[in-house]
Amino acid sequence: MRPGRYDPEALAVLLRQRKIATMDDLKAALGTAAAATVFRKLAELEYRTSYSHRGRYYTLDETARFDELGLWSFRQVWFSRFGTLVSTVEALVVSAEAGYDAAELEAVLNVEAKQALLKLVRAGRLARQQVAGRYVCLSPRAATRRAQLAVRSVYDAGASRLSPGPGLRVLPDELKAAVVLFYGLLDERQRRLYAGLEAMKAGHGGDAQVAELPGIDPDRDVEITASDGTLHIRAERRDEHEQEDQGYRRREMRYGSFTRTLPLPPGAKEAGITAGYKDGILEIRVPTPKSSATKVPVAKS
Repeated sequence: MRPGRYDPEALAVLLRQRKIATMDDLKAALGTAAAATVFRKLAELEYRTSYSHRGRYYTLDETARFDELGLWSFRQVWFSRFGTLVSTVEALVVSAEAGYDAAELEAVLNVEAKQALLKLVRAGRLARQQVAGRYVCLSPRAATRRAQLAVRSVYDAGASRLSPGPGLRVLPDELKAAVVLFYGLLDERQRRLYAGLEAMKAGHGGDAQVAELPGIDPDRDVEITASDGTLHIRAERRDEHEQEDQGYRRREMRYGSFTRTLPLPPGAKEAGITAGYKDGILEIRVPTPKSSATKVPVAKS
């Protein structure tokens, strides 16, 4: 048969009726056993290939109803406006406010995504950084990556309030702007602190929280309070610059603030909490009662 006998409209009719179809379905509709012929006729239509099920399903662009993340599913078959799984993973991570770890991304995509993430990281198309004991994939662009880390620190600080679910995390625009502004005022060492307080760790006795706060005046810039079993750390930074030139005076002022909330250990006494600052290190000591074992008697029957 000559290729001219095959009408792409037969494919369009089938896809409009069923919404999705496999290659075998398309071959039957077109009346051919050759996949190459089907692809040649599909090229005359605007269509998508599923990123799930190893790309076995096809649909028309006009059928897909993509959500705000660019995803659409029908009968548990998933499609993306970005095309393949690798392209979809890259697009979602780069545009995410706080990047994604593998579990978060798989919950969004409803498919395994670890291999796609590793492929993109190895190719330099995504960056990967360990945050709070897990690897988070981020934009390869340094400026975007720093902003993603700043926002992630806010998510991690109040996950129950700010994270309605994987892929659906919504940070108020005002708060997000404040975090990014404040983050831009910090030097590299300070960014490490506010991008998840990575320098914070428990002391050997289990009663200390230690963090690097270089270049910050603790009396003016840091406020620590404890209430209702929670430790609150608030920091702010001001940057003022004044310049005179040919009789004109220009003064620039920038301001940013950031808060962090941490649960206190069980049994901690708020009245006994102390804090000290020396050589850029802030140490907060939280007295906790020593655990004691209770002997349980065994009754003889």
